[in-house]
Amino acid sequence: MLDLKLIRQEPDFIKEKLATRGVDPQDIDDLLGLDAKRRELIVKSETMKAQRNTVSDEISQLKRNKENADDKITEMRQVSTEIKDIDAQLDTLKEQVHDAAAHLPNIPNDNVPVGLTEDGSVEIRQWGEKPNLDFTPKAHYELGEDLGILDFEAGAKVSGSRYLYYLGMGARLERAVYNFFLDENTKAGFTEVLPPYIVNDDSMYGTGQFPKFKEDVYQLKDEAMTLIPTAEVPLVNYYRDEVIPEEKLPVWFTALTPAFRSEAGSAGRDTRGLIRLHQFNKVEMVKFCKPENSWDELEALTKHAESLLQKLGLAYHVITLTTSDMSFTAAMTHDLEVWFPEQNTYREISSCSNTTDFQARRAHIQYRDENGKLQYVHALNGSGLAVGRAVAAILENYQNADGSVTVPDVLVPYMGGVTKITK
Repeated sequence: MLDLKLIRQEPDFIKEKLATRGVDPQDIDDLLGLDAKRRELIVKSETMKAQRNTVSDEISQLKRNKENADDKITEMRQVSTEIKDIDAQLDTLKEQVHDAAAHLPNIPNDNVPVGLTEDGSVEIRQWGEKPNLDFTPKAHYELGEDLGILDFEAGAKVSGSRYLYYLGMGARLERAVYNFFLDENTKAGFTEVLPPYIVNDDSMYGTGQFPKFKEDVYQLKDEAMTLIPTAEVPLVNYYRDEVIPEEKLPVWFTALTPAFRSEAGSAGRDTRGLIRLHQFNKVEMVKFCKPENSWDELEALTKHAESLLQKLGLAYHVITLTTSDMSFTAAMTHDLEVWFPEQNTYREISSCSNTTDFQARRAHIQYRDENGKLQYVHALNGSGLAVGRAVAAILENYQNADGSVTVPDVLVPYMGGVTKITK
């Protein structure tokens, strides 16, 4: 949520910055118009209430003096009716202002590349050697099916498209990957959390999924509850409506959870394989910190996510997303994209974002500064990492000419000593 005071004070700045995210400047004018009308009615209501209090005292005095107060009583009845009507208008306007503001994305940092599409993202760095395969590489889903470790047909039969079964060494590899991620995250100082997988509407609002992106999630019928699209939701909302003691900051959380996404709008994209599923495992990282530290925390978060890929020996690059391609809540996002030999391209495996005070305002997460004044924390999030995509990258990058897959060295202990997946 943006600071409404800032929108009032610097409307042209807000229009300019949000236009780079595809927001129509008229939306800002409409919001300010509603806000101005609401503030005008607040003044009118308070003035009339003050008048009513004054006249009520006069009526009491007249009655004490046994004088006629009928005219003033009639007048105040009319005033009370008008106040009731104004207050009803104010309730409606409050909801309209809130709804309009809730649909505005975060202000992009000045260093974010401007673009109304994903084209224009800026590469920051590359790492690792792409595998030099002397044979035609197979796609990860072909490898998984040939090895008997991924079964997409059974997933489609039981649940529908974009679901699957992991079998045998496939299930073990998935487990090895997320346990490795969790262990590395906790070694780095993150507190491991096992959160709820179903959350209420206030939680979805707090992290920015509601009200704008309801079509992207799965909701429980006849209940205001949602299957989490990412562990970011329960992790950020852990401190919703709370004041974090200053001495606790920064707070770092990590969690393994399933993620449930409807993938609305992705018809025809990545219909095969592990890249875009309705249900997948993800290890998430969330940070809360003081505002002056959040940009350093973003770089540290990104570097840590990179270290996971480095230890797996997977080539990747880091890009900064354009203003319109990053998430609704982000002020800046660094994407890690890992190399996929069969596709001969990089694919996203982690997004590390600084949401500044945007989520904290929505979720009312604050701390007291050294002067005892309440301030909003800055919240950051990043995948550490998307597990299914990591498995897919391992299958493709570590495949051998005979169809087997070598297990990365760091995962061998998690695989019970297995060094190669074969038929």
